Amino acid sequence: AWNFDKCSFSSKTTCGNANPHWFYDFVHQLPKEETFRGIVVGCNKGYEAVELLRIASPPSDSLYDLEKWKEEFSKVEGVSKVLGEVVIDLSIECPADGKAGSNTGASGKKVHVYCIDGMPKTVDQLEKTKSDIFELLTTIPNIPDNEVPEGFTIEDNIEVYRSNEKIEPDENLKTHWDLAKEYDIIDFELGSKITGSGFPVYKGKGAKLQRGLINYFLDKNTSAGYTEFQVPHLVNSDSAFATGQLPDKDGQMYHVNEDNFYLIPTAEVPLTNIYRDKILSSDEIPVLLTGYTPCFRREAGSYGAEVRGLNRLHQFDKVEIVRLEHPDNSSQALLDMKEHVKEILGELEIDFRILNLCAGDLGFTSSITYDFEIFSKGQKKWLEISSVSNFKSYQSNRLNLKFKNKEGKNELLHTLNGSSLALPRVMAGLIENNQTNEGIQVPKVLVPYTGFDLIN
Repeated sequence: AWNFDKCSFSSKTTCGNANPHWFYDFVHQLPKEETFRGIVVGCNKGYEAVELLRIASPPSDSLYDLEKWKEEFSKVEGVSKVLGEVVIDLSIECPADGKAGSNTGASGKKVHVYCIDGMPKTVDQLEKTKSDIFELLTTIPNIPDNEVPEGFTIEDNIEVYRSNEKIEPDENLKTHWDLAKEYDIIDFELGSKITGSGFPVYKGKGAKLQRGLINYFLDKNTSAGYTEFQVPHLVNSDSAFATGQLPDKDGQMYHVNEDNFYLIPTAEVPLTNIYRDKILSSDEIPVLLTGYTPCFRREAGSYGAEVRGLNRLHQFDKVEIVRLEHPDNSSQALLDMKEHVKEILGELEIDFRILNLCAGDLGFTSSITYDFEIFSKGQKKWLEISSVSNFKSYQSNRLNLKFKNKEGKNELLHTLNGSSLALPRVMAGLIENNQTNEGIQVPKVLVPYTGFDLIN
């Protein structure tokens, strides 16, 4: 119903060679007296700078509340509003040439006038408007937190913690794929025979170490207050959309065409969707969930040393933690999750560091992410083994996940999740970093789970 093609857009500027990352101020974040919203992106985070047409939306809890739309439209139709240096005039028609004029705003300054063509006046038009805005929102990533550093690539991520400042490389150490073959604990060739590359087979003490890690991670999570769930490994498209995998990661997910199911890339998807379309009371939050699942990722485009051995798989095991938090508490919850993963890695006695991801390296749905990397002494490089992220209200907006605040009004919750932990690279690091002349030492904390302290 809004005719974007005929309306005027400001000039477009590219701030460096960056991926576009558009900001959208959701309605629930607005002052109540403001009726009009827009999408305005600046260069301060190093993204593509675009000022889009400001669009009308009501100051309500839901962007898609039809009655609220009609109520607000009835108030403002034919009235000009001044927001900063932008005037929106609902009473004018868009010129045929698509150019907007100028006007003098309330401040006395010359301002741009953006026109809106075809004020929606019927239910059908309103539904079309709702659909158009919905489609627009699906292409817009989350807003980076103020703590997110500027930058475009992994080189711009900032290291905020390192467990050992004196990591000494040893040229004589073997890689985990050589050790796995030597001790007959992981068979990559057999997995390729059964399925294809990226599907290893764990054997003997390798299989028991893998199972021991899963149980240890789950025990650590549940002892920290997380409730364990066993969830489906396939989800429908509504679930994949709600947590942000669709449409952004459509090409990276395995899809069962006949039933329109998706194999999960992470337990985050089914765990978070447990609370889709729910309104929680204040005394029900926070919600802490954990679960173990296999994860499936196509990893299209990956090749070379980055995919060798356990470095990058199509099927792998992971234990996930998910939190649903009051907006005022989500920043502290993220720090708590970070400390929780630090404690696990400390007990595993493995060197690690933590990175604050820059804006250009953030995931589509994340507002801020900390990556954990362990140092692989056999490969002599850092391997990512966990990400902990705060999505704030981005996922809950798609999930329609809310809580009743003190005023009795529905408000979007904040969602967070993290790997606690992903198995393959943890296994790789443990195998490489604990190799001795006698065999591979098992960390003391895992011995009760494996029943042995040495792989030989």
